[in-house]
Amino acid sequence: MKLLIAIVSDEDSNILADKLNRQGFSITKLCSTGGFLKSGNTTFLIATENEKVEEAIEIIRETCKSKRRMIAPEKLPGSFGTFNMAMPVEVNIGGATVFTLNIEQFIKM
Repeated sequence: MKLLIAIVSDEDSNILADKLNRQGFSITKLCSTGGFLKSGNTTFLIATENEKVEEAIEIIRETCKSKRRMIAPEKLPGSFGTFNMAMPVEVNIGGATVFTLNIEQFIKM
């Protein structure tokens, strides 16, 4: 068995949860916060059979696309002083970060 840890944007989380559930994946959703933009994320814990890992990753890939957004410079790490008066900056947000781990034991009670 494998454990997928998928960190996705909050705006993609409900759609992703629905798609994973429809395909028979059991998920646990955790609220989390991104380190770069301090924005809301959702972390999914997905335990699955080895054969279904690629299917889960493909669902995540199709659902969680990277997007370009304009953000205020004061939201960027390390911004200070007059830099805060600058024009908005375009950054990539969204997408997903997925970790795959081996599971030694899985107990569902």
